[in-house]
Amino acid sequence: MGLNTPAVPIFSLDQIYFAYDADGGGKRDIFQNLCFSLSAGDKVGLYGPNGCGKTTLFRLVTGLEKPRSGRIFFYDQPMRTEKDFCVLRRKVGLVLQQSEDQLFCPTVLDDVAFGPLNLGLGRQDAVHAAVRVLSDLGLQGFENRLVHKLSGGEKKLTALASVLAMQPEALLLDEPTGGLDEQSTACIIRILKTLPAARIIVSHDKDFLAETSSKIMTIRQGRLRED
Repeated sequence: MGLNTPAVPIFSLDQIYFAYDADGGGKRDIFQNLCFSLSAGDKVGLYGPNGCGKTTLFRLVTGLEKPRSGRIFFYDQPMRTEKDFCVLRRKVGLVLQQSEDQLFCPTVLDDVAFGPLNLGLGRQDAVHAAVRVLSDLGLQGFENRLVHKLSGGEKKLTALASVLAMQPEALLLDEPTGGLDEQSTACIIRILKTLPAARIIVSHDKDFLAETSSKIMTIRQGRLRED
């Protein structure tokens, strides 16, 4: 790669049009001619009113929703099929707003090791990866804790650990501090400041975004715009 050649984005969206079907026919436009890319090192905070398309953006990137027109790329490769998006999801980790929707195993260790196992690691290597990430997040000794007995903050951290154990190159975090107390929020902030992965964080808390993002954007008239 030449010195003046820009790095290829991890993922990008090109001229995306997306709309939901409205009750009684018709449609509700969300994105119109949306163009956006996330490159290594980018730390983007995203805010906006409910219904503007923040979570929908994450679902489009990961192939959980399909645009009506436009293209999505992963390292300049167009994402066309579910198989394509499976490759993307191995490197772009999505942390859902509701941790209960992401945690489905009985114990913390089982949940965090699930991703590495799914990537093809042996049981021992997957457990080592899970234990290492739990330690990094301050959850040492949580391996055998029952997930349904965790506090809200502990569930948020466990959901984040389950994604980080897969060593993603980019993170999509949907309201990672929603419903948390000040102590848990401070813990999330400390962790995010140490993570090298590129990321987009959706939050209604502008102070939180200011502490964890190098650029803040919002959605206006169906497009992402820098604030």
